[in-house]
Amino acid sequence: MNVIVRKSSLSGHITVPGSKSHTIRALLLAMLADGESHIANPLPSADCISTAHALPLIGAQVDMNLSASGQQGNAWTVTGAGKHIHLPTDVVNVGDSGSLLYFLSPVAATFDGWSIFTGDASIRKRPVHHVVDALQQLGAQAYVSQPGSSSCPLIIKGPVKKPGKVVTGGTVSSQYISGLMMAALRLSEPVEIELTDPKETPYLTMTKKWLEQVGARVSISDDFKHITVSKPERLSAFDVTIPSDWEAVAFPLIAALLTDSEIVIDNVDGSGTQGDDAIVAVLQSIGADIVWDKTQNVLIVRGGKKATDGVGRLSTDRLSNKELHVNLSGFPDAVCAVAVAACFTEGTTYIEDIGVCRRKETDRIVVLRKELTKLGAEVEEGDDYMVIHGHSPVRADGSANPAFCLHGAEVESYDDHRVAMSLSCFGLGLRDGSAVVVKNAECCSVSFPHFYETMNAIGSGFETK
Repeated sequence: MNVIVRKSSLSGHITVPGSKSHTIRALLLAMLADGESHIANPLPSADCISTAHALPLIGAQVDMNLSASGQQGNAWTVTGAGKHIHLPTDVVNVGDSGSLLYFLSPVAATFDGWSIFTGDASIRKRPVHHVVDALQQLGAQAYVSQPGSSSCPLIIKGPVKKPGKVVTGGTVSSQYISGLMMAALRLSEPVEIELTDPKETPYLTMTKKWLEQVGARVSISDDFKHITVSKPERLSAFDVTIPSDWEAVAFPLIAALLTDSEIVIDNVDGSGTQGDDAIVAVLQSIGADIVWDKTQNVLIVRGGKKATDGVGRLSTDRLSNKELHVNLSGFPDAVCAVAVAACFTEGTTYIEDIGVCRRKETDRIVVLRKELTKLGAEVEEGDDYMVIHGHSPVRADGSANPAFCLHGAEVESYDDHRVAMSLSCFGLGLRDGSAVVVKNAECCSVSFPHFYETMNAIGSGFETK
């Protein structure tokens, strides 16, 4: 499916789906628990459905409350495997879900026997050498099946024989660290994890809070370099409501700021468990008109002529050296949204500490440079950073900015959901007469099912063909 995007303005209320990160953690912990857990507002995305389909292989049952047409309901029930949990009965195909791969493979290492993990073409390019090394340190056997490869298929033979300390980098991903923390729930002795260079640390805090919710004892040092997890006496079932996904909030947020729009994003998570909420402060620092009402759990976003000043110009003018420096080590999934916003911001933006973005669904640093350049943006690429020299469509007085030269083009999504959504939002901010065509845009269902229909309900005018 291709999506055609032209200049538009947005108005009204929008609610984004539940958090993928929270949904997958809830499903896996409910799988480990004794009893029946109830999960309200789960994200029915491809990654979460892959997780739900994996649970029965280990002894749990999932009722997604399907409608007559096969659509997932907004309340799921998991009957946990508990003390009857067992080795996966088949190969675990994680689809396109790196979260599921990195979370569940350490848990599988606690079973006596062989487990095999694989996935789609994207997963079979993602590194797993860090998982292999960590599991081997715990006494399990772990291998990749292809000689000379560092990717899936991943083969594991448990059980873990010497629970104790794991020393690992933490730079490739935080997800396998969360997986090790979950695996500790099945081990008799505490697991200590020493990280030499921790990244994506808000997600480790999220995992800590989830484990504590089910009774585990978890300690994380202030610098995130030392983590200890001890199992609870009994891991009981739970009822939970999944908060909205900040990674999804980013897209209607930037779309409104790039256009003459006023929208309200409802049911915004103010718990602080999702590091991606830092995008609000980043955008406010360049003049974005965003009001976060934490009493009502809403974001009020005004862009362009609908902004309070009637201009809505994004600029680095008020920042030191007139440059925006954004360190995304804590919330790297925001790189696509931040990069697009930077293209429409007068001044230079440095997006830093994003080496992990090379190991997502795509190498997002390369992909963003290529596709944004097609659209007229000036983008520089480094090993773990990007530099974007942007221009606002308007001057400070609201008149047209002759330096603004972004334009339409046909661009590739590379089957990366965040790339597809960010490039679609880019097209909304162009001048009349320009259009962006995003190829293979249906991949957004991985994290935001019905993204285009939801955005069209507030006026985006996305055309699909």
